[in-house]
Amino acid sequence: MVAIKTVATNRKAYHNYHIGDSVEAGIALTGTEIKSLRAGRVSLGDAYIQPEGGELWLQNAHIARYDAASYTSHEPRRKRKLLLHRKQIDSLTSQVVEKGFTLVPIKVYIKGNLAKVAIAPARGKKLYDKREAIARRDADREMERAIKRRSR
Repeated sequence: MVAIKTVATNRKAYHNYHIGDSVEAGIALTGTEIKSLRAGRVSLGDAYIQPEGGELWLQNAHIARYDAASYTSHEPRRKRKLLLHRKQIDSLTSQVVEKGFTLVPIKVYIKGNLAKVAIAPARGKKLYDKREAIARRDADREMERAIKRRSR
């Protein structure tokens, strides 16, 4: 059994997109990046994945500089290569090109000793979809409160 520690989740993605099936990918990181990632200093707020030259790249993910590192520390928002099998890359790239999906990172986690990112094809939500989701969430909360009050 391999221990999995979730480092960061992209909650904004669930609000802004309809998410498809996720795929696990490795991330090519430098030494200071993995140390900062293990410390939980990661933000996926504006991150996305872009196919480029037959590879997938994680763009705009912020991994903070490692405090104990020297001046040779990494650039916080540099693009990072994702490690996937060729068939997976081709499949995800074709979904982006042909079907108009966007690839978004869902969460970053440590699996064993390796840094992984869960990525998924996503289609943007319209404004009325977002309002509907908010209204449904509020209604669910209200029902839970009523059930708790009634059970007392």
